[in-house]
Amino acid sequence: MTDGGTDPQATWQSGAFEDEEALERPLSQRPGDGAVGRADLQRDRTVRKWGPVTPSATQIGRAESPDADLSESVRRLHEERHSAMAGHSSRMHRLDKLRISQALCNDLSLTPWQRDRVVGIMSDLDLTAFGSQRAIPKVALVVIRHVVDRERERHLGLHDEEWIAGLSPERLTDLYDQFRSITDEAAFSELVAKYDLNVTSLNRLRRVLKEQLREQGLEDAVYGRNPYRDPNLPSLDARRPADASARESRAGRGDGE
Repeated sequence: MTDGGTDPQATWQSGAFEDEEALERPLSQRPGDGAVGRADLQRDRTVRKWGPVTPSATQIGRAESPDADLSESVRRLHEERHSAMAGHSSRMHRLDKLRISQALCNDLSLTPWQRDRVVGIMSDLDLTAFGSQRAIPKVALVVIRHVVDRERERHLGLHDEEWIAGLSPERLTDLYDQFRSITDEAAFSELVAKYDLNVTSLNRLRRVLKEQLREQGLEDAVYGRNPYRDPNLPSLDARRPADASARESRAGRGDGE
């Protein structure tokens, strides 16, 4: 710095301010003096008078002034037309389906197999066929009802139409009395009411679901399991030591050592 002059390389950190009003403004250390005044805040939002002063600061995604427009590259980025954002909305939608479906399965205390069946179906299911009822929680509840009821039907043999045709009416009545749908459980009924569904809509949406499962080939979908794996080959779980499997089981339950 020369005598009576100002170093052209000086920054705001070294005390050289371009705003002369800032030099004349008295300094104070009283409580609240460091806050931005309401009038200053309004001007800041309008014309960004108090913009970033740090040399390394950036203003990503904002126009240079209220009258300026965003650049085409930033606009393409916001509208997900940029090559870096290709497929972002589809990936986020799939993650939302997985997250919401698993949360509903945990809330209803489904078995791990039932949960994997529901998540496996929801991960690749196209929801557009459900029309105005294509919200993820609604479709997930329909899938949960389908998976759980189908498993209980298979347990009693009610899925085998040929076998049922040869049973006596008394035997059929006894089997149907043993069958209990998940729609009869209080926890499921509360979720159905929460998302504005009822038994009639569940039955209608289940028919749509069955059609989509056949068309999209998701009848045997299971999340995390390959349906084409050779059953004669040992699974990865069978290769793990017994103590390692026990530790992972305790960790999954949250048990301490």
